[in-house]
Amino acid sequence: MTQEDEGLDSLVRKRIRALRVAQGWSLEELASRAHLSQSSLSRIENGQRRLALDQLVTLARALDTTLDQLVETAADDVVTSPTIDSTHGRMCWTIKADPGMSVVRQRLTEPPSENPAHMRAHPGREWIVILSGTAILMLGHSRFRLETNQAAEFPTMMPHSIGAEGGPCEIMGIFDRDARRSHQRDGETESTPD
Repeated sequence: MTQEDEGLDSLVRKRIRALRVAQGWSLEELASRAHLSQSSLSRIENGQRRLALDQLVTLARALDTTLDQLVETAADDVVTSPTIDSTHGRMCWTIKADPGMSVVRQRLTEPPSENPAHMRAHPGREWIVILSGTAILMLGHSRFRLETNQAAEFPTMMPHSIGAEGGPCEIMGIFDRDARRSHQRDGETESTPD
């Protein structure tokens, strides 16, 4: 197994655990939904059992996601800077827009969790724009420092957390329909219309 394969293997295992925890399910509950034994699921999450394609398909279904999302790797272009039109006094961040998105402004005062076991993973995509201060975006073991006026786009199937660095920061979060549902289920954002 190459180092890249080992990294993907570890990511998929962490993602399975993070999705299970985000749903509030015990090992026993997910194992039952996926028609696996609890000990098999525990060994899969802990890297003590080989990942088999048929089990990944079953686990993806049980976690209400797809195999593609379960094995998706992070894009290289996570952090973007604005396009500045000084003639018209505008700053623009290009995002991939689709129906059913929600926009939420948040003030963060605490640093993010850097422990992947405490990070969230769920279906969908998120975009954040830093309105003021400095934010830290953790994607698995990668750490991104975002300053005022920078933006980031990332797949939420990657275990992630966002927090402030060196004092409060304000961000604008843009959630697609799947990401919004996951945050609403956890009570993190106010209900917004479709």
